[in-house]
Amino acid sequence: MPGSTQTPQAAKTAQAIERVDTRFLETLLGYNARRATLVIVEHFMRRMAPYDLRIVDFSVLSLIAHNPGVTSRQLCSTLGVLPPNLVAIIDLLEKRELIERQPHPSDRRANGLHLSPDGEVLLRQAEETATVLEDEAAARLSAAERKTLMRLLQKIYR
Repeated sequence: MPGSTQTPQAAKTAQAIERVDTRFLETLLGYNARRATLVIVEHFMRRMAPYDLRIVDFSVLSLIAHNPGVTSRQLCSTLGVLPPNLVAIIDLLEKRELIERQPHPSDRRANGLHLSPDGEVLLRQAEETATVLEDEAAARLSAAERKTLMRLLQKIYR
């Protein structure tokens, strides 16, 4: 408008942004970890759809497979899942006949969780799919870089 004066900030705001400046966010670990997670999770969900597995379902099945007889309490602790949420997951996996509860050998109050034969077949296929997905997601990393990245990430949450 003739005669109007804009402050430098108002003039800057009025300009169209051609490219979003993410330089500050890219200095933050959480931002970078989240962006990488979003990419991997999107591919994971698409690849796990044929198995009807969510990330937490896959994690629970994998832990049971690699730790036969693990208890719900141990799973909650390992995955950071609240007991009521885990109960629903365990019930669903049991209803799908992927897992079985068996008496715990040393704690009469607890059940040990085991994969059923169907669960073993499904998880074997799902873990192979996850391995391929991980290889694709890390394709731009050398083997040494991938190992270093995993070690550094684990250093944060362990």
